[in-house]
Amino acid sequence: MKIIEIVGTNSAGSYNRKLLKYMQQRYSSKDCELSVYEIDALPLFSVSLLQGELPESVKDLYEKVMDADAVVISTPEYDHAITAALKSALEWLSCKKELLFHKPVMIVGTSLGNQGTSRAQDSLRQILNSPGLCADVLAGHEFLLGHCKQQFNDDGTLNDEGTASFLDECFTAFLRSIQLHQLQQKEHVA
Repeated sequence: MKIIEIVGTNSAGSYNRKLLKYMQQRYSSKDCELSVYEIDALPLFSVSLLQGELPESVKDLYEKVMDADAVVISTPEYDHAITAALKSALEWLSCKKELLFHKPVMIVGTSLGNQGTSRAQDSLRQILNSPGLCADVLAGHEFLLGHCKQQFNDDGTLNDEGTASFLDECFTAFLRSIQLHQLQQKEHVA
């Protein structure tokens, strides 16, 4: 199973990147390959860029998402919303409807404040459910990591076992949703 993890910011020192790298290290196995994808090379979305040859970074994004069985998106929260960089990446993805159409997506996020990324995750969920994307967003297992500056050890691992255990629970539910999705696809083809 291949899972692409999209870093929802172009910030070099992002705790969301740190969370995705932790998840990659913790959950990658012979049966589950997680790869972190950076959106910082993507140009700002513009309809005029659709007229000619697509930028290589956009083609790369399309290829990585198409090849993945599922997607994890980690979003920070700026001014109660997702970043402009993530919104732009999602606009690129909405141009090829089959990329996220009913593809399993898990949303996670970190923030310096105590609410985690609750508003950004709500906004992201709404965008992912829009007609241009139609993703199958994991419900009921939201992972919001508040006070993230204090949550990581120097080696990039989570320092609270209860938090790590809750992330395990969320990710296990995500894996089950991916497996269910794959079974439904096989039945639909048969």
